Amino acid sequence: MTNRLKEKYLADVAPKLIEQFNYSSIMEVPKIEKIVINMGVGDATGNAKNLEKAVDELTLISGQKPVITKAKKSIAGFRLREGMPIGAKVTLRGDRMYEFLDKLISVSLPRVRDFQGISTRAFDGRGNYTLGVREQLIFPEISYDNVDKVRGMDIVLVTTANTDEESHALLKELGMPFKK
Repeated sequence: MTNRLKEKYLADVAPKLIEQFNYSSIMEVPKIEKIVINMGVGDATGNAKNLEKAVDELTLISGQKPVITKAKKSIAGFRLREGMPIGAKVTLRGDRMYEFLDKLISVSLPRVRDFQGISTRAFDGRGNYTLGVREQLIFPEISYDNVDKVRGMDIVLVTTANTDEESHALLKELGMPFKK
């Protein structure tokens, strides 16, 4: 079974991008390499159970077990020691990546309150896009009753595009709801 978004990319998006940017080879066409979902859990320093909950929620959302991230430096003001667990991240590639992106575009983003589209200014200059999500409740796998605390997350779409313009065109063709 192939993914709906992957088929769309191969059938519609790639030919449009070849025409738009005058690529000489199909290998020049930008594609999505990976998606990294990062959830910082700042209150994990005081209570380790919070990190456990965040890991469980991230597992439900992504369908893959996340890696626990640790602090690189000690910061006395935040009562943080080097090596303390402070977050969780998961890297999606291949079919899981396309499934997650499809779910994000068609189900989760439209569930955001007062949604007018996502910003076009979150590109990093090298063709990658970062999207901040304020609450994990927009994902259909998360049950409202089981949530103890609303947590946000960063979703980074890493593409093989060289410029922001190419990356924007790729994501727009895949159906990303950018602001008008």
